[in-house]
Amino acid sequence: MATETAAALAAGAERSRLPILRLGLWLFFISDGLLFALLATSRFYLVGTETPDDLSQTLGLGVTAILLLSSLTAFRAETAIAHGNIAHAKLMLLATIVLGLVFVVGVSMEWSIAEFTPSEGFGTAFFSMTGMHATHVVSGVVLLALVYRMVLTGRFSAGSHWGVAAAVMYWHFVDVVWVFFYPILYLVN
Repeated sequence: MATETAAALAAGAERSRLPILRLGLWLFFISDGLLFALLATSRFYLVGTETPDDLSQTLGLGVTAILLLSSLTAFRAETAIAHGNIAHAKLMLLATIVLGLVFVVGVSMEWSIAEFTPSEGFGTAFFSMTGMHATHVVSGVVLLALVYRMVLTGRFSAGSHWGVAAAVMYWHFVDVVWVFFYPILYLVN
């Protein structure tokens, strides 16, 4: 009985803070989105629409598919926790973390096989854009790992899961950025 009362109080406290938490998250998305927009425009400023022939289209498409799949698993984790299915939420969080790490490995592979250098215009744009994005993916993986640990300790429930929702929103934000970066880097020619 006391545990249920404590959980109800915690859920009520979280609900009262939700508007300011959501506002803070959206302000962060706007400011970070401007940073990514500036990076994207720098690509066109530095080299116009030139794209090197040695850019691996297959690898670019592969990491894009991995990241889009990770958005699905993140969504399923959030939906599962909202419906009280903790076991499925844990599984989907782990899947998202693994897919995020696979994305970072794929981007690292692209860096290692690229024949252009950071001193060239396209190389500057490519390494800056993919490096900044990969940094955000790594921070998202760390955030999801922290949320996963909190799920394991019973911190979240169907009625109180803002932490999971916020982490998943951040993950979707990072994925949406890549949806713009991918064509800017790989398809514009």
